[in-house]
Amino acid sequence: MAKGKKLDWWDEENAEEIIYVSKSEIKRDAEELKKVGEKLVNLNANNLAKMPLDENVRETIELAQRLQREARRRQLQYLGKLLRNLDVEPILDALAKVENTHQQQQAMLHKIERQRDDLIEKGDAELSKLLTDYPTLDRQRLRALIRGAKKEVEQKKYGKNYREIYAMLKDAMLV
Repeated sequence: MAKGKKLDWWDEENAEEIIYVSKSEIKRDAEELKKVGEKLVNLNANNLAKMPLDENVRETIELAQRLQREARRRQLQYLGKLLRNLDVEPILDALAKVENTHQQQQAMLHKIERQRDDLIEKGDAELSKLLTDYPTLDRQRLRALIRGAKKEVEQKKYGKNYREIYAMLKDAMLV
């Protein structure tokens, strides 16, 4: 550098391009990616196949699924490192869809349970409403099951009829 000339590299133009990221923020992001990696490792084979992953990450996940204790922890560290170099948005979107699907299924099963309890409690009035929504249900069979289930409820023995109503509703409502 020439004597007397000062290099002014911190001008307004360059200041806008520099984004300061704290060390703590980098560590928090790395921890989040490790958690994403752990969620991926805990997925079953069907759900893992739905994830948009490259081959190296997929192999790392499959290896982590077979490992235990300290080896698994180290593999999860490595998986987090691999995820830092990828665009994780598509993976997060696919993971959210898989998790939401499970929640939707659980909500639907709870709805079926409530419907069964309403049928037993309210009888024919509720059955008529149900048959307008699901006309494929067998009215006579359901009425017989409801009468049997009412007897079971009175005896505080939830048995065959109670379960059969649930099975019939599940078949009709989850189609």
